[in-house]
Amino acid sequence: MKIFIDNGHGQFTAGKRSPDGQLREAFFNREIARRIVLDLQDRGYDAELLVPEDDDISLKERCRRVNSWCLLHGKQNAILVSIHVNAYGNGSEWTQPHGWSIYTSKGKTAADALATCIFEAAKKYLPDIQMRTDNSDGDPDFEEAFYILRHSLCPAVLSENGFMTNYHKRQIIKRNSVLSS
Repeated sequence: MKIFIDNGHGQFTAGKRSPDGQLREAFFNREIARRIVLDLQDRGYDAELLVPEDDDISLKERCRRVNSWCLLHGKQNAILVSIHVNAYGNGSEWTQPHGWSIYTSKGKTAADALATCIFEAAKKYLPDIQMRTDNSDGDPDFEEAFYILRHSLCPAVLSENGFMTNYHKRQIIKRNSVLSS
């Protein structure tokens, strides 16, 4: 099983930062994605960064990378997890939303089971973090038409790891990241 970890946005993606500019999503995503890949590799899993570059790689290219692997080795032999930090509001003011969430594409897909497993692990290992859920279809993931979720051949999920536009939550995220400032 190949595990692709996608680090969301690139260093030059417009916006994608806390209102005070101290947390930039691209740097946080890359740090967390690298930590996850190293941890998975240490545990014996075949894991790799989908985007080792610091620049913003298009969604089309990200999907091409994962899909070319899937076409060679089988889409049932891979999963994709995209790491993000959520935001709310106009980007220049602090807001109140908070919580951790996970997304899949719309409808019942193989990604639903993956999202539920990751959600259960997050709930267990992040007991002090509010879990945001959409149980309307019987599972905890939110369903959206995000490009990377719709166009990846293998099961793909996207995690939103707190809100960088909530000052108090940004402090927690920043404390757990060495590259955020």
